[in-house]
Amino acid sequence: MTHTIREKSKLLARVRRIRGQVEAIERALAAEAPCAEVLQVIASVRGAVNGLMAEVVEDHCAATWPRPRCRRASVPSAPTS
Repeated sequence: MTHTIREKSKLLARVRRIRGQVEAIERALAAEAPCAEVLQVIASVRGAVNGLMAEVVEDHCAATWPRPRCRRASVPSAPTS
């Protein structure tokens, strides 16, 4: 994943924040926090992981498939009966 080197510090910071959120889940479970609170923290982690994944996928796609030049695409006409 050489294309992620440019964003390495940013990605690592996101992973560290996610680690902190996962540790918050552990603390909430250990403290027998109410179910709604635990679910809220879990949902936060899921959102953070989804955001991280989206960023890595976007960077991967941009590095793998360069953007084509903007040009007007021809739209095929609908078949007539």
